Amino acid sequence: MTLIVLIGPTGVGKTELSLSIAESYHTVILSADSRQLYADLKIGTAAPTPEQLARVPHYFVGTLGLGDYYSAAQYEADALKKLDELFKEHHAVVLTGGSMMYVDAVCKGIDDIPTVDAETRQAVIERYEQEGLERLCAELKLLDPDYYQIVDLKNPKRVIHALEICYMTGKTYTSFRTHTSKKRPFHILKIGLKREREELYDRINRRVDLMMEEGLMEEARKVYPYRRFNSLNTVGYKELFKYFDGEWTLPFAIEKIKQNSRIYSRKQMTWFKRDADIAWFHPDQKDEILRFISRHITR
Repeated sequence: MTLIVLIGPTGVGKTELSLSIAESYHTVILSADSRQLYADLKIGTAAPTPEQLARVPHYFVGTLGLGDYYSAAQYEADALKKLDELFKEHHAVVLTGGSMMYVDAVCKGIDDIPTVDAETRQAVIERYEQEGLERLCAELKLLDPDYYQIVDLKNPKRVIHALEICYMTGKTYTSFRTHTSKKRPFHILKIGLKREREELYDRINRRVDLMMEEGLMEEARKVYPYRRFNSLNTVGYKELFKYFDGEWTLPFAIEKIKQNSRIYSRKQMTWFKRDADIAWFHPDQKDEILRFISRHITR
């Protein structure tokens, strides 16, 4: 049994190649994209189209509402359960997406961090809304100075989650972060896609323009009333919300979507390059990739 993991930065060309691989092995695709899970964010997350879904069955696409809470830990459990079912019918399954923590959750496992109860979560979110991120960061520095030194202090989701764990358990968030890899009952074959930076950036810019043509503005306007949900702290939506608020012009908002997408692609590549198990290819090397898979796949 082999899990074929196809990864790479946003806009590199994972979708079409994942379809080709899945069709070659008469199998299915698991999405490892934390935003494609939300049913109302189709255009802005470049979710598979109805035509693509008809070509190959997908899992973990469009299954959540905007307000639904979901974590990498839940994804690990759900994906492993689904893979256990799928490997009874398929000797290979494709997993693809750009959410680094979701990919690691399936391939390596993530730390056994306690699930936060609803009461604690609501209390911390209310504090964030009333007091702001800076105050929460100061408290994190007191409660868990080690994590404070490494966390992205501009990312409210990370800061809030660490504080939730501190409040709920009375222990530091750091104490739960062991980074111990878990063994999986299947072979994992990792394939990374990369392009020259200029080529990738041009694709990202053109993809944003295409999203606008396909109706990203209308999609963002529909979800605008729910902007405080974490699901909408997402490139493509948060910039257009600034335009709706009158803070930015539309051309400036579109340019910021492109810029933030490019920044995210750099973060993805930095993360993926740490993994020595990834075999790297250009997306145009489809035949070479298929040959590589055929040589390394196990039954």
